[in-house]
Amino acid sequence: MDRILIVRLGALGDIVHAIPVAAALRRAFPAARLDWLVAGKHRPILDLVTVIDSRIVVRDGSLGLGAVGVIPELRRGRYDVALDLQGLLKSAALARASGAGRVVGFAPSYLRERTARPFYTEVYDPGSAGVFDPRETRHVVQVNLSLLECLGITAPRIEFPIAAVDSEAGRSVERQIGPRYVLLNPGAAWPNKRWPPERFGALASAIRSRHGLRSAVTWGPGEKPLADAVAAASGGTAIVSPPTSVSDLVALARGAALVVSGDTGPAHIAAAVGAPIVGIYGPTRPSRNGPWLPSDVTVSRDAVCQCHHLRTCRLSTMCLMDIGVDEVVSAVDRRLAVGETRVS
Repeated sequence: MDRILIVRLGALGDIVHAIPVAAALRRAFPAARLDWLVAGKHRPILDLVTVIDSRIVVRDGSLGLGAVGVIPELRRGRYDVALDLQGLLKSAALARASGAGRVVGFAPSYLRERTARPFYTEVYDPGSAGVFDPRETRHVVQVNLSLLECLGITAPRIEFPIAAVDSEAGRSVERQIGPRYVLLNPGAAWPNKRWPPERFGALASAIRSRHGLRSAVTWGPGEKPLADAVAAASGGTAIVSPPTSVSDLVALARGAALVVSGDTGPAHIAAAVGAPIVGIYGPTRPSRNGPWLPSDVTVSRDAVCQCHHLRTCRLSTMCLMDIGVDEVVSAVDRRLAVGETRVS
């Protein structure tokens, strides 16, 4: 196996969950060329992945023209195998258009769009329920890694080869609140993954009182008012972080004593670099999308949620609203009592 293409265009958290596939391929085929096809807005996280040779970018917002335009570059790769980890019609078509001798994807029950199936020369069925089936209990990282059985790779390690980075945002946070701090991430693309900002603020106050730690509130595009609301509700125990790039998030998470977040990209980055995690989960399952260190703690309502994997709650009250501050404070106490059992 000399030339390998990974296809995972987005989203940020899903790309993070696919990084162990690249690590396992590099271990199995140390001399192979390993490239990754990714959407332009998500390239920054892959720029930090040390085992990849080249990142091939599909331009954002190009109404399909970017996908067509990238095909000549894919063809020049002369890949032996292309692995589609996304399971969409677009990702499968691009994997096939690469001209790879083998195009490998999951069985239809594991695909987001079953129309992807005809583009594969080989399919792998991990068994159990489909990855988007509510019955699936394995972590998505494990499901991704299982696809490598098609290449003779069994029982690979879970590794995240993400480079250490220097960050002015990280230094700014340390100057303001000290070298030991908590990161609070209240934002999420899905509205029903957002725990209320006033509860995050009350949590920051409790953490300061019980553990002597101040908090920094991270935010992404369009989320600054949300971060401001958390800080305002914290009684001066939390600050709003500076604007952060993906590299900044990596650095901040590596330096954090704890990260508290819902199921979203920054939380998955933090877990990938081994930060201690308390996760707050509603419409998605921690067993599938949560942190994987046994010492990490999740507070979840997935057992009662009626809107699994839906962006917006169908009910009058989100299941996350049932999670009180005291419950998350208890989770924080348990996680901090364990200490920083980091993996990287």
